[in-house]
Parts: sequence; C-alpha cells; structure tokens
Amino acid sequence: MAQREPAATDDTRAQAAARSNSLRERVDALRNLPPFLRQIWKTSPGLTLATMGLRLVRAFLPVATLYVGKLIIDEAVRLVGVGAGFAGIEDAWHSGQLDTLAGLLALELGLAIGSDLLGRLISYGDGLLSELFTNATSVRLMEHAARLDLEDFEDPDLQDKLDRARRQTMGRMNLMSQLFGQVQDAITVVTFAAGLVIYAPWLILLLAVALIPAFVGEAHFNALGYSLNFAWTPERRQLEYVRQTGASVETAKEVKIFNLHRFLIDRYRRLADKFYLANRALARRRALWGTLLAALGTLGYYVAYGYIAWRTVRGDFSIGDLTFLAGSFLRLRQLLEGLLVGFSQVAGQALYLDDLFSFFEIEPEIISPPNPVPVPRPIARGFVFENVGFRYPGAERWAVRALDFELRANEVLALVGENGAGKTTLVKLLARLYDPDEGRILLDGRDLREYDIDELRANIGVIFQDFVRYHLTAGENIGVGLVEAMDDKERIRHAAQRAMADEVIATLPQGYDQIIGRRFKNGVDLSGGQWQKIAIARAYMRDAQVMILDEPTAALDARSEFEVFQRFKELSDNRTAVLISHRFSSVRMADRILVLNEGRLEASGTHEQLMAAGGRYAELFELQAAGYR
Repeated sequence: MAQREPAATDDTRAQAAARSNSLRERVDALRNLPPFLRQIWKTSPGLTLATMGLRLVRAFLPVATLYVGKLIIDEAVRLVGVGAGFAGIEDAWHSGQLDTLAGLLALELGLAIGSDLLGRLISYGDGLLSELFTNATSVRLMEHAARLDLEDFEDPDLQDKLDRARRQTMGRMNLMSQLFGQVQDAITVVTFAAGLVIYAPWLILLLAVALIPAFVGEAHFNALGYSLNFAWTPERRQLEYVRQTGASVETAKEVKIFNLHRFLIDRYRRLADKFYLANRALARRRALWGTLLAALGTLGYYVAYGYIAWRTVRGDFSIGDLTFLAGSFLRLRQLLEGLLVGFSQVAGQALYLDDLFSFFEIEPEIISPPNPVPVPRPIARGFVFENVGFRYPGAERWAVRALDFELRANEVLALVGENGAGKTTLVKLLARLYDPDEGRILLDGRDLREYDIDELRANIGVIFQDFVRYHLTAGENIGVGLVEAMDDKERIRHAAQRAMADEVIATLPQGYDQIIGRRFKNGVDLSGGQWQKIAIARAYMRDAQVMILDEPTAALDARSEFEVFQRFKELSDNRTAVLISHRFSSVRMADRILVLNEGRLEASGTHEQLMAAGGRYAELFELQAAGYR
C-alpha cells in the first residue's frame, strides 16, 4: 500500500507542475494509449471497426470535394473563354454544353451530402461506444475497488487516486473520438500533401516551420493543466464534501439547527475561489501565448497564398488550380495544426489515463492463498488469537496489541470497553478485513490466511455500528446480506422475523417492496431504531456460523435492545457469536465477557466473575447502573 503523503502546499504544487511539465513525462504517458485502445476494442469490436471504417472513407472526401470544386471553376472559365452565349437556362441545358458542369455540381452535392451523413453516423457510433465504454470501465472500477483492502480505503492518498480514477471513467471518451479523428485527419493530410508536392513542394516545409511553435506551446500548457488538476485533488474532494454536506437529506437537520449553511458556504467559496484563480491564471497565459503562436501559422498561410497567386498571375496555374491550391494549403494548415495540437492534447489526456490505470495496478495484500483449505463445517474448536497486534497505517499508537484469547465454538462472547479500546478493530481482524501486524489468528488450528477469503467471510455475519442504509426496497435491504438469495422472499421474511424487523415492514405502505430512505421518489424514511432492525435482519439473512453484532442497537431504547439481544442469544444456539454493546445489562447474558482497555485485554470472565473481581468492568457497570437509579 502506498505511503501516506502530506497535503499539497503551494511549494509541492509547484514541484508537481515542474515534474509534469517535462516532455519525457508527457511522452511516457503515451504508454497508456495501447491499454486504452484495447479496452475500447474489448467494449465492442463491431462498433470500433464501424467507426474506424466510416472515418477512413470520410478522410478522402475533403480533397475529393476540393478537387471537384477546382474542376467546376475550370469548366466555368472554359465556357466563358469559348464565348458560349446562352439565351436562357433552357437553351443552355438542351445544347449539351452544360452537361459536364452539371455533372460536376451533382458530384460535389453528393460528396457534401455523403460527408454530412458519414459525420452523423460517426457521431452516432462514437456516442454508443462512449456509453458502452463508460459502463464497462465503471464496472471494472467497482470490481477492482471490491478487491482492495479495507485499509486502502482508509488511506487519504488512495482516496485521492480513487477519486481521480472515478472521474476518468466518465471523462475520457472524448480521447477516443480524438484519437480516431487524428487517424482520419492524418489520412486527409496525406492526400492534400500529395497535391501540394506536385505543384510546390517547399510549401510543406513552410507549413511545418510555421506550426511547430503552436504545437510546443499547446503541449506545454496541457502539461501545466494536468499538473494543476493533479495537485488540487485533495481540495476538489473537500469541495465535493462541503457541497454534499451543505445540500443533502442526511445532514439537513444539523445544518438547519446549527445554522451551518453560512459556514459551509464560506468554506466552499474560499476553496472554489482559490481553484478558480489558479485556473484563471493558467487560462490567461494559455490564451496570450496561444494567440501569438497561432499568428505564426496564419503568417505562413498568407506567404503561401501570395506565392500561389503570383504563379497564377504568371500563367503557371489556372484559376481552378489557384482555388484548389489555396484551399488545400489552408485546409492542410488547419489539419496539421489540429494534428499537432491534437497530439499534444492526446499526450495530456494520456496523463489523466495514468490516474485510471495506476488505480487498476494497485493490488490488495489480503488475498486468498493459491490452495486454500476449506472452512470447517461446522466449526469444531473456534478461534484463537495468539499475541495479535495491529495498528493503522501512519499511526504510532497500536489499535490492539498482545491479544491472547479464545473464541470457542458455539460460545456467545461479549466485548466491552471504552471508546477506542479496540473492540471494532478486533472484530475486523476476526472477519479478516485486516491482517495482524503481529501474531496470528487461528480457526480450528489453522491460520486465517490459509482459508479462501470469500468462503471465510461467507461464514461470518457482521452488522457494524455504522451499517449502511441502502436506498433500496425493504426486502433488498435485508437481501443484501446474502446476495445469492436476494430473490428468496421466504428467506428474507424469516430473517426479518428473527430480527423483529417484520413489525417495521408491516407498517410500510408497500411492505417488503417499499423503497426506504428519502433519496428517491416515493421513498419512506425510517427512524434510527427501525433502520437498525432492518440491518440486524441483514445479518440473519446470511445464517452464518459466526454472528457478530458491533453496537448495532445504539439507536434502540433499553427495552428494545434487551429484546434484540435476548433474541440474538436464543438464535445463537449451535452458533459462535460476538456482541459489542455499551449497555452492560445486555452483555451480561453472554457466556463470557472480554474487557478491553487501550487495545489490550484487561480481564475475561462471566458477569459475576468480573463483578467479583472489582476491576474496570465492575467500575463501569456501577457507573452505568447509577445513571438508571
């Protein structure tokens, strides 16, 4: 996992700009194009071939149209030269002298209509391919994110990388159109250049010299633009967070009660203004230098235009030749400028692709072994923590350390301790969301690392205190506990009954088919306690060998929590269970209680044994009991 880095400052941004500004880095970024094109091809080979084929045909139309225009002018000049006087259009038409001119006009009309039709077909194909690519890349992003370790998502640097990668799934398809368009324009350039070489080869050299400065300038500012966006990723995430906080149903109550909207708006404005000013400064410089460098290209065109006009006056070229050559040079200049600038833009966008592909290169550390042993069914002996220690990346303090205890098969174990004692960390280690930095955890005598990670987790049902409120139907909210059984209505109902969530669902207008949460139209919101019963049903949906409830009843009153834990105790027969609660009246029903303090195991025993010992557990119990007297 990448090491955490400090937040970007003006100095680090300047350094990032200097690094990204190097030509080598921009050229190196082109290595991202082959995998990008492979991904496009993989998305839809048929559509990719179709859009490329249409572009190939359209690439020859500009020079064909211009050449037909030359023939039209030459034919018109010829007719004037031979003195063909016509009384009217009808006489002229019947004389047959306009047949060639009419045929050429019809041909140019056909070319124009064909070019327009091809352009629309290409846009249509690009639109479909873009949609398919965005969908396929978004799916790949979610699949890869699902493989990563929980530890990765708690790293701010990786969050920045994920944010950049997520934006690239939506914003890079214009690169595909640009790349394919570059190929099309390159073919057109060759056809125009062939005509100019025949008439005046040195004009090609003049054109290249005039356009190189514009290309260099565009490449320079593209690199600066990327570096600015890269360096401001943390601030952009802050902007999105402040915007979401200031305008979401989840935060609306507190924002109103505490009048937070002014604070949030001021924070957003400060961040947005700083980003705007940085972008504005770059845009000004880009506009100024872009204008000056583009003027060189314009100067080169008029030098060439003057040369062609002089040759025409001298009699070397016809009027049609003049039109064709002047048009070819102008079009060639535009195309070459577009190709050079486009290459620079492609190189710049390839830098952004690095954000996407570098995310895909991150590999998880918590993975299944090559030849995993099967998870025991049923669990015979249980779990053993041997000198287990763990601390979060970048943290100096150990979250848990020197943990030595057993979680026996079919035992209900309670974890108690003050906030930060390490209870939730211990549960995450048990579910192998983390791996210990010290020691090991055994299941029936085998290290957890020896088991298939998906099979291991399939045997563990966990509801955390910060469970997710899915804005789905009530049935789906329970069904996500076992996705494979999402359509098993009877199983969902049974899980709801076990968690006493059926009483909540009975009050909903559409029962199990009712969308809950206020995010979508017709959604019905629930109280905190009702949400928690739905979440607990989610754990029962899995019917796992190991059940873990990590403070899931915090929003329930004391009676409701007691009922939930009593039901949990009843349903935990022949099942290993762990429960965490701050209410000591609930945890006393456990077979054994572990007392944690600052990440270490301080005491272990039944409620009666711990009360008799008179340690921290007895002290906390008495403090809580005094609050109810």
